[in-house]
Amino acid sequence: MADDRAVEALLCAQGEGATVFDTSDIYGLGHSQRLLGRMLAQVPREKVRISCTVGAFKGTGLSAYSSLTLHGQVEQSLENLGVEYLDVLTLTHTDFGPRDRYLEDARETLQALRDQGDVRAIGMRAPSRLVTECMASGSSARDRESASRFAYLFQQLGPEVISTSINPLGPLPNAADAAANGEGEEDIFSFARRHGVATMVYKPLGQGLLTGRYGPDAAFLPGDVRSRITAPMLEKVHRGLTPLRERFGTDPQALARIALHYCLKRCPDSIVLAGISSQQQALSNFRGLDTELSDEDYDFIGAVYASLRGELQRPREPAALSSPALHTSQDQMT
Repeated sequence: MADDRAVEALLCAQGEGATVFDTSDIYGLGHSQRLLGRMLAQVPREKVRISCTVGAFKGTGLSAYSSLTLHGQVEQSLENLGVEYLDVLTLTHTDFGPRDRYLEDARETLQALRDQGDVRAIGMRAPSRLVTECMASGSSARDRESASRFAYLFQQLGPEVISTSINPLGPLPNAADAAANGEGEEDIFSFARRHGVATMVYKPLGQGLLTGRYGPDAAFLPGDVRSRITAPMLEKVHRGLTPLRERFGTDPQALARIALHYCLKRCPDSIVLAGISSQQQALSNFRGLDTELSDEDYDFIGAVYASLRGELQRPREPAALSSPALHTSQDQMT
C-alpha cells in the first residue's frame, strides 16, 4: 500500500507540471528507482526527464568510477526504471582513486555511454560558490581546494549539467555581493552561464528542516542520510523559524512554500529538485507557488533565514558536542 501511495504521489507531481525526476541506485538499493519506473510506465517518456546520480555505491569493486562499475550502475538503473536512456547521469563525488587512477577510465566510459545513447548528458556536483583564480584571502583552505578540484574535473569531464545543494540554511549564491566585496568568488549560476551548461538545485528544503515539521524532540529510525542532524540543531531551527510561522502559518506546507519560493528567486534559470512523500505534499508544493510573495515578504524571509544561519554557525556549547546524532529511514523519490 505504501508503494502504491508513492507511485500516486509521483503521478500527481507529473500531472501538476513536474518534468524532471531525480533518483539514484543507492536510494532504497534500487527500490526508489523501481517505484519511479512504475510511474514512468504510465506517462509518455518524452514528457519527463530522468536524472540519475551514481558513485555512492561501488559494489565489490575498488572504485565506483571504474569502467565496469559505471557500466553496471547505468545498466541496472535502466532496468530498474524500465527506460532505454537516462537524460542526465550525475557523478555524486570527486574521488577517482589514488592519484585519480580511475579518472581517464571514467572519462572514456562516460563518453561511450553518451555515444551509445544510454546517457544523454553528464552531470557533476558543484559547490554553490567558487573561489576564482585570485583566491580570496577570506576563504578557507577547504573552500579553495574544493573549488580548484571542481574546476579541474569540470575541464576533464566536460559535463553538460552541474548540480549543487542550496537552501537558506547554508551559504546562498550571490555574485553581486561577492564582486562588490572583492571576495574573488563567482556563484555557480554565473559560472554555468559562462560555460553554457544547465544547473540543478537539490535539497531546497534542507532535508525537511525548513518545513518546521521536526520539533526539538523529534525521534527517527536508523539509516537516514540525515544522520548528522543533532538535537541542538533541531532546537535552533525550530526556534529560528518562529517568525515565519507567525507571519505565514504554522503548517509545514506553508513553510515549505516559503522556502521553495525563496530558493526559486535566488536560483534563476535552474531546475529545483524537491522531494515528495505523498500526493498531498506534491499538490501543496506546486499549488503553493501560485500564491505570489511581495518584495516586503522576501525581505522579511531573507532576514529570518540570515538570523537562523547565524545561529547555526555559532560554535556549539560543550553539551551540544556530545549530543547523539539523529537518524531516520526514507527513500528519496524526486
